[in-house]
Amino acid sequence: MSNSQFPQPQPGAEDVWRIFRIMAEFVDGFESLSQIGPAVSVFGSARTREDDRYYKLAVDLGRALAKRKFAVITGGGPGIMEAAHKGAHEAGGIAVGLNISLPNEQKANPYQSLSLNHHYFFVRKVMFVKYSHAFICFPGGFGTMDEFFESLTLIQTLKIDPFPVLLIGSDFWSGLLDWMRETMLDRYGCIHGPDLNLFRVTDNVEEVADIVAQCEAGKTWTRPAGIQPLARHQQLSAEGTRYGLAPKFAGTTSPDTPANTQAAKNADDRPQQ
Repeated sequence: MSNSQFPQPQPGAEDVWRIFRIMAEFVDGFESLSQIGPAVSVFGSARTREDDRYYKLAVDLGRALAKRKFAVITGGGPGIMEAAHKGAHEAGGIAVGLNISLPNEQKANPYQSLSLNHHYFFVRKVMFVKYSHAFICFPGGFGTMDEFFESLTLIQTLKIDPFPVLLIGSDFWSGLLDWMRETMLDRYGCIHGPDLNLFRVTDNVEEVADIVAQCEAGKTWTRPAGIQPLARHQQLSAEGTRYGLAPKFAGTTSPDTPANTQAAKNADDRPQQ
């Protein structure tokens, strides 16, 4: 029995307004962030105190990035986010805060030169990825882990081009990296060995800033080893995302069949916008 024989549900008023709110949030983010130039996102705990050595390192990093003409993007909150913005502010750089409305109010740091307030986490995460040329993660909680692993997922699957993912704090990250190597890779085979080369751990913020600057100049950080020149479905579409291949289900047409080959050819013949 076909789906057309069943009544099709229509979106309710709440869904329609949610769609418009999501669209408005994307438009606001795109318009505001498209003018900031090369930028780096810095993640880390909102609970880090000013007397913590990682707070001081984040201040140094923000200053080092600003001196190299990078805007510094954070979640806009206290702790590591405040520290990175403070360093950028002191060096005369751009400090972008992608704040988020939460049930428990989070204090925004005072060093933001450009501030956006998001309602949706997923829109905010798009802004981090779309406008960042590197991700730098200090010790942090679930949010930091979320951004770290999402960046690796997007790079591993070729949904985005590789960019520097740098972890500061070997004493904090070493246990996680041991687990990834010994459990994810060696014991269960859930990742490939080269996947562990998609990021780097260091304790030197000047080294981090230099790596980002060198990558911006095209001197380092190429695609993962073994990746061949991109096929059509791996290339960027007109709006900047990868074409990709639709999932193959049992009994459906294979991506290599003549029908799909012709569809790909037709897509190649369409004018790019």
